[in-house]
Amino acid sequence: MPETPPPLDPVQLGAYFALMEVAGLLRHAVEQQLREAGDLSYVQFQLLARLGLDSPSGSERMTDLADGVVYSRSGLTYQAGLLEKAGLVKRARSADDDRGVTVTITDTGRALLAKVLPGHTEVLNQQLFQPLSREDAKALAGLLIPVRDHMRSAPPRSAAARRQR
Repeated sequence: MPETPPPLDPVQLGAYFALMEVAGLLRHAVEQQLREAGDLSYVQFQLLARLGLDSPSGSERMTDLADGVVYSRSGLTYQAGLLEKAGLVKRARSADDDRGVTVTITDTGRALLAKVLPGHTEVLNQQLFQPLSREDAKALAGLLIPVRDHMRSAPPRSAAARRQR
């Protein structure tokens, strides 16, 4: 039988609950802004941002997108379909894999992303960064990045890279 892990001490428990509450409050504020400014869900915004800001070509494989945003592949297929129907992305068979699908942001998608980004940035500044100094923000990143990297080293299935066949 596996050994029972030690209980969390009050400091760890407090940190955990504070992190979860901050994440929940921030996500609520971000989702509200995205709905009002662009009629986008948070996941749809993540997809457009990854394609429009993070990808030099504006394209990414669906499986890589799902892994990056930690979303189920079937859920992501549905969201990409909604974005495609709205003319914000295009889906096509992957050039290097007949079973793969590539998603590409359209000019309309880029325009919507540009429209919602200023308000998104404003929400982040007001909700997350306003009470922090620049040094606090650096310290927060310094704390969260190793935790994220640790969690990505054994990710949930939706964030795990698929095995190559």
